[in-house]
Amino acid sequence: MDSQKQERIGNILIVDDQPHNLGVLSDLLTLNHYKVRCAISGAMALKAIKVDPPDLVLLDIFMPEMDGYEVCRLLKQDAKHQNIPVIFLSALGEADDKVKAFDVGGVDYVTKPFQPTEVLARIRNQLALRFCQAEIVQLNASLELKVEQRTAELRAEVEKRQIAQERLLYLATHDPLTKLPNRASLMQKIYDLLARNQTESGHRFGLLFLDLDRFKVINDSLGHIIGDQLLFSVAQRLQQVIPQHSFVARLGGDEFTLLIEDFEYEQDLIIIFETIRDAIKEVFLIDDMELFIDVSAGICYQSRNYEKPEHLLRDADTAMYHAKSEKSGYKVFNASMHLEAVAEFSLQTELAKTVKTLSLKKPQPGPILPYYQPIISLKTGEITGFETLARWHHPSQGWISPGNFIPIAEKTGLIFPISLFIFKLACHQLITWKQQGLITPLARISVNLSAKHFMQDDLIEQIDRLLLDTGLPGGALKLEITEGSLIRNEAEAIEILEALRDREIELAIDDFGTGYSSLSYLYRFPVKTLKLDQSFICDLDKPNTGQRAEIVKTVIHLAHTLGMEVVAEGIETAQQTKILQDIGCDLGQGYWFARPSGAAEIEKFLQTQTTIAPLNEQQYPVD
Repeated sequence: MDSQKQERIGNILIVDDQPHNLGVLSDLLTLNHYKVRCAISGAMALKAIKVDPPDLVLLDIFMPEMDGYEVCRLLKQDAKHQNIPVIFLSALGEADDKVKAFDVGGVDYVTKPFQPTEVLARIRNQLALRFCQAEIVQLNASLELKVEQRTAELRAEVEKRQIAQERLLYLATHDPLTKLPNRASLMQKIYDLLARNQTESGHRFGLLFLDLDRFKVINDSLGHIIGDQLLFSVAQRLQQVIPQHSFVARLGGDEFTLLIEDFEYEQDLIIIFETIRDAIKEVFLIDDMELFIDVSAGICYQSRNYEKPEHLLRDADTAMYHAKSEKSGYKVFNASMHLEAVAEFSLQTELAKTVKTLSLKKPQPGPILPYYQPIISLKTGEITGFETLARWHHPSQGWISPGNFIPIAEKTGLIFPISLFIFKLACHQLITWKQQGLITPLARISVNLSAKHFMQDDLIEQIDRLLLDTGLPGGALKLEITEGSLIRNEAEAIEILEALRDREIELAIDDFGTGYSSLSYLYRFPVKTLKLDQSFICDLDKPNTGQRAEIVKTVIHLAHTLGMEVVAEGIETAQQTKILQDIGCDLGQGYWFARPSGAAEIEKFLQTQTTIAPLNEQQYPVD
């Protein structure tokens, strides 16, 4: 490959504080013949750009000391390097994050975990734009030199310039895969409509933000070539069914938008979406394969409150995510959705700040701390162990519900440091209580694992390290796993669970009955304990619930047949306890025995009793 061609391919600077990410991206780009350099911090990146300006920068957002937004802002302030295109990389995909990326000067945005073909396509597009710009500069310089002597040649060069400009304009405003207008075109169109809306009354327009459902499954199972062909076919089908004079664009990935003007009723946009959905749900024939896919939409109507295109796009995107999470097909944006998104982002930010304060070397309870709930033998009343639950006490907001912060932690990856921190504290605590003689030597500590944990390649190594650091034997540990995490990751789950069993770590199915609820698959997993969800228990003592008791009895019998013990969660009354004892349930936990409490309160509780008779309300440990 000659030097000129190598130069045209592009010089790329990758900025990321994670060596793994740098390695993956560097290998990918080098394999595709790009010249690659790497920087592990924002300061290092700015120095590298000054020494040898790259053609393009791949920039991670969340880095210590100087984040990607600040790096991009400083870069754009430098007149020499402000035209270098910046593509942001981030694990976050919220609309506000994307908007901020473009506000500081980014030209594109890739959400982690990224798809190699998407990254390469975006890089090719931006480099094509940059090279076209360089070509135009060269053409202009050549024209100025030849204008007096070579008029004929000047005309040819002018024509060449026009062609280059048209190509540049097309590349800048269209998606290379689907040939649809791109994000830049959409933003300009919305800007023009908002400006028109300020001067003309009665002009109505609305935005449909479309996202294909489970498109990632097709990409992962059939490959990105098939995925790209499907996206192209979806784009063609959209253009066939949308109303005349509508403006359809592809934002990237499997996201499309539809801008509709001059409709009569707001309900019209819902009808248009249903028409689109019916068309998308029709079979796609790709490479002799029949593919089926669905679509979700967020709908946002124009109002005089909107001043910027990105705000309209943000709200439509927010409504789409609500439609996805509720599996409702579509949702129309309302102000409460934005308030929820802002509140979630604020909570996420606060949680990230709190997690940074956690120390695994010398873990101490702080804003995030473990609570413990005793698990009781329904035959002897003996405390056989404790379930460990993460709690968060915000300095100004007080106790934050786990139902609010745990989903955010799982979505952002913060669940991993939180889990390790809680895990280590719980192991230390169990050892302490055993050394103090407060619990039986056979008592176990239970810790929850989410589906996210099964995606970690080093999960077993982390558990081994924690057990070694704390001195807790594997036989004293029980890991609680939901049904869904097993089924969604069956092959990986079996391998991990067998490795845990080899370490004598007991395994429990948590919240049984709320997910797949099938005992038929349990024999494939080395599981010791089945935890019945409290939804099975809460009505056991109500009149006319004999059928519910029979169901519970059947599940217990089948579990015993498979060699498993059964824990009933959420026991709140003496009658529930008696029924469970009568039908052979092994273990129980719930407010009737003890509430989840901090280590100090549980220790006081253990100092008075290790065998539990059902408690009165006044005897509950303090939350």
